[in-house]
Amino acid sequence: MMSMLEEAIIYATIMYQGKVRKFKNVPYILHPMEVAQILSTMSDDQELIAAGMLHDVVEDTDGTMPEIEKRFGKRVAFLVASESENDYPGEDRRATWKRRKEESLKVLKNTDDVGVQMLWLADKLANIRSLARIYGENGEKLWSMLHESDPAEHCWYYRSVAEIVELSLNRTGAFKELIKHINSIWPGTFDSEKAKFKKYKEVSVEGCKLLGRGAKGDVYRYDDELVIKVYNRNNTYSDVEREIALCRKAFILGIPTEISFGIVSVGKQYGAMFELVDSETVSSCIAKDIGRVGEYANLMADLALLIHGLTVTPEDEFPDMKETLRARVNDCFAGEYEELAERCMNLVETIPECDNLVHGDFHSGNVFLQNGEPLLIDMDRISRGYPISELSDLMYFYVILGEDDPAVVEDFMGFSYETAQKFFDCFLIRYLGTEDEERINDVKKKASFLCYMRLIRKIRKVKTLSAKDHQKVEHYMNKLSGLVDELDTLTF
Repeated sequence: MMSMLEEAIIYATIMYQGKVRKFKNVPYILHPMEVAQILSTMSDDQELIAAGMLHDVVEDTDGTMPEIEKRFGKRVAFLVASESENDYPGEDRRATWKRRKEESLKVLKNTDDVGVQMLWLADKLANIRSLARIYGENGEKLWSMLHESDPAEHCWYYRSVAEIVELSLNRTGAFKELIKHINSIWPGTFDSEKAKFKKYKEVSVEGCKLLGRGAKGDVYRYDDELVIKVYNRNNTYSDVEREIALCRKAFILGIPTEISFGIVSVGKQYGAMFELVDSETVSSCIAKDIGRVGEYANLMADLALLIHGLTVTPEDEFPDMKETLRARVNDCFAGEYEELAERCMNLVETIPECDNLVHGDFHSGNVFLQNGEPLLIDMDRISRGYPISELSDLMYFYVILGEDDPAVVEDFMGFSYETAQKFFDCFLIRYLGTEDEERINDVKKKASFLCYMRLIRKIRKVKTLSAKDHQKVEHYMNKLSGLVDELDTLTF
């Protein structure tokens, strides 16, 4: 009886009959055979290796996903689907290249399936082997032969794939070879040590106390002297490295924070160890004693004033927060509501250019108290810019997220929505140095303007919006429209 792999080889050979690769008219069937061979060095999973033979069938032949599922089963079809890009019929493939790659990378980033990661690694290794050969023969002329002619974009794509699969597959020969080829075409992209054997220290947070949650991950007490931040699955090694580097820069500038002892693996996720003796988050402190919420709000306001009072130079290489806000406008409107989008962008442009530091994810779950002194974590979004962005983030976490469902704030912060609102009010009084309601309400309006754009952007991240999602977008658009009519600047 014919095995699944044998059937996949025959099926692929028939489907690719007469087709050739882009370079040198090599029969196309040799590419899936190479991918299958690479997969066989990492696994003996016959369904996975069969998927390697079939991974381009839907994209490059008349084959369909239902036919693959019928012939080879759901598992093989799932693996093939993970590697199949949207076609965008009628649009030029050069014009859709970046969009197709970004969409497909999201699939890879969000998978728990090591088989998907292996298939991607095998395919990209086979492709970059071919690129390396042609690059060696033609040099920079290579890029004009491809749908995307900018070599930096290809570097971005291959680097992204390598970063995503690194934690799971860094010990495979295929990963090491991929790194070598990337560095040969784009020297210095990766530390050459990545092409050598490396094993991350493996730790477990099972039974460890959860201290706080953030946008990038969760923080646990590991033992009496250490905490560990476990990054969300879609964070790569370079994301963690970048945060640690920013943390060091912030420490040097005078922000009270801790330096990581190194990167570890926590199951299929990255982690970073920090020394935080006798510490707990400000959120935990508030939850234990809500009568002191004003005291903790004052502490947070003083910390914010310290951060915002620091200035940096271009050499410090902190991102520009205003660029982040411009991108938020573009993501929020996504080509719709053109008149409102233009007015919102004009309002964002009233934000002054300045070199003050802003944390970018400032809330009581990201501040620990160690012997009564605050220590700030989650430094991956630290930027330079005008503080309205920071006040907007605070209002987002403590007020806006709870407008439709107070439980969202309560689950995130660990205390009641009423307490969260009181915290924000006390924070603003201390931060602004006034109890003048008119001034405070003016800042709240300006902060909420940025909050509603953030909410819309969050909703639009879903690939297909439901009817309820569309209603929410319309609701927040109306709020934005009303605020734009009232505001002429975002300064305060």
